[in-house]
Amino acid sequence: MNLALHNYSISLSWTGNRGAGTASYRGYGRDHVISAPGLPDLAGTADPTFHGDKDRWNPEQLLLTALSQCHMLSYLHIAVKHHVVVTGYDDEARGTLRLNRDGSGEFLEVRLTPRVVLQDESQRALADSLHQEANSVCFIARSVNFPVHHEPTLPSTTDH
Repeated sequence: MNLALHNYSISLSWTGNRGAGTASYRGYGRDHVISAPGLPDLAGTADPTFHGDKDRWNPEQLLLTALSQCHMLSYLHIAVKHHVVVTGYDDEARGTLRLNRDGSGEFLEVRLTPRVVLQDESQRALADSLHQEANSVCFIARSVNFPVHHEPTLPSTTDH
């Protein structure tokens, strides 16, 4: 087994043909289904701004999800390496997308705001510093061409 290469695959099926295909911009749905063997299907669409369904996941949300999820998993790994015991982790991710006059667009930045609960609060400074190391090993953050910022916040007393 080659540890350096990992391959991933999904299937995507457009389900938004309302009968006339793409005969007009407003005449077709953006709905689609994302699937992978052994996993539940994921209902996708476009952002509602682009005629998508607000009750389905859009690519912009999925990109934020991938960054937040990857950072959390990287952070938990780094915490173990530094003997920091994490007992809770939540995040609120926000991203800024700019639309261009030619119809293209790109994310300018993403901001993660992880709230990490620690077994030993005296390790807070170390725990907060580990976000940078986690970012440097996160596969998804290393693959995007915009900055991913981290603003650790203290958990509320109800997060325990």
